[in-house]
Amino acid sequence: MTSTSSKPHDLQALDTLTGGAFTAPTSGERAARIRDWLAGNPSSEQMQEVFKELSGRDKGAARLLREKLDEIKRAKGQEAIAAEWAQKAETLLAQSKLNIADALAWQRDAAKAGAPLSREPLAGLKAQLAERVKGIEDLQHRAQVHREAAVLLAQRFEVLSTKGWKDAQAAEESLRADVTHWQQQAADIVADANWNSLDAKFAPQLEASKSQLLVVSDSFHGALAQAVAAAADAAAPLPPVPVWADELRAARGEVVAPKPAAPARPAAPKVDPAVRAAAQDAVQAALAKLEQETAEGHGKASAGAAAALRAVLKEHGKLVDAPLEARVHAALVAAGELEGWQRWSADKVREDLVAKAEGLLKRPEGQALGGRKMQETLRALRDQWKQADQGGVPNHALWKRFDEACNEAHKVVEAWLEKVRADAAEHRALRVALIEEVKAWAAAHAGATDLKAHNRALHQFADRWRDAGHVGEKVFAELQPLWNEAFGAARAPFETAQKASVERRQAMIAEATELGAQPMLRIDAVKALQQRWQHEAQSVPLDRRHEQKLWDAFRAPIDEAFNRKTVEREKASAAMSEHDRHVLDASKALDAANAGGDAQKIRAAIAGLEAALRGEAPAPAPAPATTSDGPSVGATGVEAPGQAAAEFGESAEQTPGSSDAEATPSAPAAAVADAPDLVAPADGADASARSDSAAHEAGEAASVAPAAPPKPAPKPVVAMRGDDRPSSKKAEAAPAARGTGRFGDRRDGGRPGAGGPGRPNDRGGPRPDARGGDRGAPGGGRFGDRPPREDRGPRLGDAAFRAQREALERADMALRKLAAQAHGEALTQVLGAWEQRDAARLPSVQELGRAVTPAVRTQWSQAVGTAPTAAASDAAEALLRLEMAAEVPTPAEQLDARRALQLKLLTKRGDPTPAQTWGQDAGKVLAAAHDAATARRLQNALKALLRK
Repeated sequence: MTSTSSKPHDLQALDTLTGGAFTAPTSGERAARIRDWLAGNPSSEQMQEVFKELSGRDKGAARLLREKLDEIKRAKGQEAIAAEWAQKAETLLAQSKLNIADALAWQRDAAKAGAPLSREPLAGLKAQLAERVKGIEDLQHRAQVHREAAVLLAQRFEVLSTKGWKDAQAAEESLRADVTHWQQQAADIVADANWNSLDAKFAPQLEASKSQLLVVSDSFHGALAQAVAAAADAAAPLPPVPVWADELRAARGEVVAPKPAAPARPAAPKVDPAVRAAAQDAVQAALAKLEQETAEGHGKASAGAAAALRAVLKEHGKLVDAPLEARVHAALVAAGELEGWQRWSADKVREDLVAKAEGLLKRPEGQALGGRKMQETLRALRDQWKQADQGGVPNHALWKRFDEACNEAHKVVEAWLEKVRADAAEHRALRVALIEEVKAWAAAHAGATDLKAHNRALHQFADRWRDAGHVGEKVFAELQPLWNEAFGAARAPFETAQKASVERRQAMIAEATELGAQPMLRIDAVKALQQRWQHEAQSVPLDRRHEQKLWDAFRAPIDEAFNRKTVEREKASAAMSEHDRHVLDASKALDAANAGGDAQKIRAAIAGLEAALRGEAPAPAPAPATTSDGPSVGATGVEAPGQAAAEFGESAEQTPGSSDAEATPSAPAAAVADAPDLVAPADGADASARSDSAAHEAGEAASVAPAAPPKPAPKPVVAMRGDDRPSSKKAEAAPAARGTGRFGDRRDGGRPGAGGPGRPNDRGGPRPDARGGDRGAPGGGRFGDRPPREDRGPRLGDAAFRAQREALERADMALRKLAAQAHGEALTQVLGAWEQRDAARLPSVQELGRAVTPAVRTQWSQAVGTAPTAAASDAAEALLRLEMAAEVPTPAEQLDARRALQLKLLTKRGDPTPAQTWGQDAGKVLAAAHDAATARRLQNALKALLRK
């Protein structure tokens, strides 16, 4: 019982499922149906099944399924990532104390991990975290503002204590309400849900502000109550506020004690003039030093000089007169300004360095610095800080910020260094294991015979060592000798085989030199030697450069021998025959006609060259008759039948007769080998030039005659019943140019050998085998499948062949150029005759070309010679037909009319097409009035139509 495959049923079901995607005729329709099917959101299993069957049929349509499956796979991966980061976000939101840095780090790390932050639930969680962070920051701002409000309230109490107690009494209620409101706001801040997420410094600061404010408020209200009581009762004690107490004393009539005046300055004692002079000199010396350092701009030196001057001034300041004291103060002010400027400049540099250090960890996403780059950056920043400290006074506050930022950024460097150390240890272990593996492999493959596989394995080991990762310099210096030893031991058998191979190749090079130096090059020996070289090269691989050098040395003597043979062959073929000279002269005449630019002369020269190629002798120039024993002009030289047979590769089947032996007593082997080089290539550029090889076979016997007879027309091939082999045509006479036998046969009918002409094995008689007789007859061939050969004239030499081919190519280009020029002039004349309405200016039929018949030209002449008679609509439709026939674009404003005309033509399938009636359509256009736009469109259409 045989089981039938269910694949056709599966394909039919899948085709029905996809809406006919498998049976759609084109790839575009299959892709469209697959796209429509995917719009319905099928299951992934169905898509997998359809993709499996469709990928081998239409990769373009299967690409849509693959992209959809990849998208589903990515979505599943992102769902897992989203779930993981959603759980982390929920954990952060559930904490009573949320760190802002943790919330920002969650968003950054989730983006790095590829979590879909723009889709739910991560988008909602991201918004919640952002709202929570915003609430914490707002609460911090409110706490700071509330502290400032407490300070302002305390200042209000202080200001009222300097005014009258009645003013303070008037503002007491508002102050009390403000303090109560401040306490309520403070309680709201503390009761906020985000209060625990604030920094620990805010709680004690707010509590201290509250305590201070309450103390000031209680003191103010107590003093004010005491002042009110003292004002009502004279026996009541006065308040502790001095201003209020003085005001109450004045109200009671008591005398207010005046403020004590400043004590008078005692008179300066008399000083000895010598002491004063010494003090003046000391101050002047310190002042000169300070002025010098200040003028030179030395920051540290000027600071030291200023300190020295202040010390001297402190000791002798009372003994310095007023002008010197003014100079001292001016110098100290200048030194202070210089020091302040230098401090400001150094602080500016330090602030920039602090900003850079703090920005190392705040770079945009995806632009974070790596470990090495971070290390170099930190080192450079610290060096710049040292330079800034050398030119100014240190700033400890900025240094603390800078050092903290650098230490925080250095954590990245520490993590990188840990990773580098771990990687180095792993790489070292990997290299040690690789060395042991190479040692074991070398012991197992010590006697390997497949040297290519051995070399390939060695290269693989070297690549693995190179890609084994980075290690330190000390570790590398420790492992490299061990690797060299193990790898050298593994490479030793291969190097030994390479040395032996090089010696064998050197011996073959010497043998090739001996072969190349022999006068007769032995092709069989050369081939055998090359085969040995190839076998050696395939067996033992060498370094590419070394192997190329050896190959060049091996090939040089053989190439030199072949080049020597080629030179000899070229010398043998350099002797130009009279036929070649005729062809060269005809080629030069054609080049001269090409330079003249006359089409008739060029065509005449082409005809002359073709006649020369066929072997027709040119017309003799008028000259006195001379007698000569040689062949007449145009005749070709007589070639021995044996040499001609050798040229066509038939020397193995033919034996030269006695008469031929007399004509050519010794036929050199070089001539026999070199003769085929004179055959023109079969794929030459010119048909007449390609005909040389066949013409040489067809007319070699006729070349013996003094003058070449006219060539008969080739006979058509006629199918015959019965035996249609050439050898069976007994009654048909052979062509005159071929003689009576096949090419290479003896003219005396056979060889009078020992067996006589009637012997069965007589080589002069017909062949008894099934291949027939005449192999050289037209249509014969070795297997009877060769087509009839065309008589193409005598064989050409290489120089003559190239000259006639290039001359014909140049002539063809010149004729094309002249035809294009004539075509453009004729078209311009047509447009000019239309514009002037002058039929006499219309070009002739010959000038217009073969595309225009005499009847069409007559119609154009009649249309141009009379006044405009055609309607504008007819002319417009005729012009559209012309553009359709010429397949040229139509102006944008006429596209609707062209489409309408095309639809109209589709309904009239029996009418002639525009390509058939373009001559009459052009006549209709010419019968209308001349217009520049119409003329330009007509020119574009006729330019294409006249070339057809």
